[in-house]
Amino acid sequence: MRILGQLILSLATLAQPAATGTITGHALFSGTPPAPAALSTSKDSACVRLVGQTVRAEDFLVGRGGGLQNVFVYIKSGVDPSAAFETPAMPVTLDQVVCQFSPHVLGVRMGQPLEINNRDPLLHNVHGHAVENQEFNIGQPVQGMRYTRTFTKPEVMVGLTSDIHPWMTAYVGVLTHPFFAVTGADGSFTIAGVPPGTYAVEAWHERLGTIALDVTLGADQTTALAFQFTSR
Repeated sequence: MRILGQLILSLATLAQPAATGTITGHALFSGTPPAPAALSTSKDSACVRLVGQTVRAEDFLVGRGGGLQNVFVYIKSGVDPSAAFETPAMPVTLDQVVCQFSPHVLGVRMGQPLEINNRDPLLHNVHGHAVENQEFNIGQPVQGMRYTRTFTKPEVMVGLTSDIHPWMTAYVGVLTHPFFAVTGADGSFTIAGVPPGTYAVEAWHERLGTIALDVTLGADQTTALAFQFTSR
């Protein structure tokens, strides 16, 4: 029994994942950013009653120090293709609330549920302009309605629009692995739990395009990256 116990302990030790590292950093904009646009809601009187005549565009938000919000940062290449990562059963949530998609940019794993919710007391519509995955177009006429979608292929990015509310847009990055993040209001991001290795990390912005940087990450190492965007 003692030998068996030692064998089980040894196998358990071998099964422990190797020490991982963290990729952190910022997406930054250099130059004078445009003022956030005011998008008219006049095509739907119900939205006008709910939020007023305009909503703020979220396609180009720059904070203090040049931090660029809503940048999708992900490992584009270098992840071991034989590595298996558990797909979360917990859905990622996209809300239609105050006549906007929230969040504006998000990531989801391939096979993980994306739950789209109507939080407003009016008719909403979601049109998914997928290329690698199947396109979809659904209506949610009642507040509280939910729609769940899963993606079968990786795709960066899937654009979402509304056929009813043309000012509403959002983007979803679909990946086979968990190594992605979306920058916050200060442009910062963190991708944790990354196995040691050499990677190409890409930052995507809907108006400014993409920037890719190479990084070599060791066990228990944190490496900071700076993605410097300029006007195109």
